[in-house]
Amino acid sequence: MTGRGIPTIDLRHWHYGDTEDRAGIAAVADEALRRAGFLLVTGHGVDPEVRAEIRDVAREFFRLPRTVKEPYAVRVGGRGWLGPGAEANGYAEGTETPPDLKESLSFAADEPTGDAAVDAESFLPNTWPGEVPRLKALVETYLGQMRALSDGLLELLAVALGEPESFFTRHTGHPTWGFNINWYPSRDRIGDPRPGQFRIGPHTDFGTVTVLDRQEGRGGLQVFTDEAGWEDAPFAPDAFTINIGDLMARWSDGRWRSGRHRVLPPPADAPAEELMSLVYFYECDPGTDVRGVDSHVHLRAQLDAISAD
Repeated sequence: MTGRGIPTIDLRHWHYGDTEDRAGIAAVADEALRRAGFLLVTGHGVDPEVRAEIRDVAREFFRLPRTVKEPYAVRVGGRGWLGPGAEANGYAEGTETPPDLKESLSFAADEPTGDAAVDAESFLPNTWPGEVPRLKALVETYLGQMRALSDGLLELLAVALGEPESFFTRHTGHPTWGFNINWYPSRDRIGDPRPGQFRIGPHTDFGTVTVLDRQEGRGGLQVFTDEAGWEDAPFAPDAFTINIGDLMARWSDGRWRSGRHRVLPPPADAPAEELMSLVYFYECDPGTDVRGVDSHVHLRAQLDAISAD
């Protein structure tokens, strides 16, 4: 275990272990999701070089003048650039916080189903900034790896819940997903935060599973548990941080908790610190019924709720 109730799971032991190994890993995952809604995974096979290159190229975009980025501006839930002041995640909890101190490049599912109404709602084309032409190929490679990893995680979670491996993945034949490249500028660049302002305000995610590739920093991720309150999330350089969202907590019939978290404001004692996270939100097929809730209607309502503009 690392951190308070947040374990690190080596997925190689899940994929290649014997029955006893797999049962032990499922039990560890179950306990972690009951306590905090978070775990870390290693042994995932995702190329670290692709992750590093995405950050390098995305940083080129984020450091462009605002006038260059503005044509790509969208609201929360759109495909494009979320500029300063666009989003306030604390709104999802009903808290009137200042806007989050970040910028994002946002992408979402774009593989058409052939159903015009569904495609117009959930599978629109993505926007790729012409100023950073290398980004598209890098992100599409990464997204393929994320989907494979996420389906594998859903199989693990199904077993942890005492269900067949396909319990969740039978609903991910043509899933929706979102992918954000979140840039957290330094205090040197954006100035002092306002009272109650975070890089990302306290919230739970909305869907099934989130796969987070993050950087360690003083103004980084914190996780909330009933036992300890807010604590810094454990970090391992090659690990992905995994958390479940509101739909998965509902799917477990309340056995698991949606992982509540926040990203601290840029620190005063490290004024040059800037961080970048790659955040993959994996969802299910449009219209999936999750214990009486339409998954798509739920996700759209929550995205609308955190729009700060």
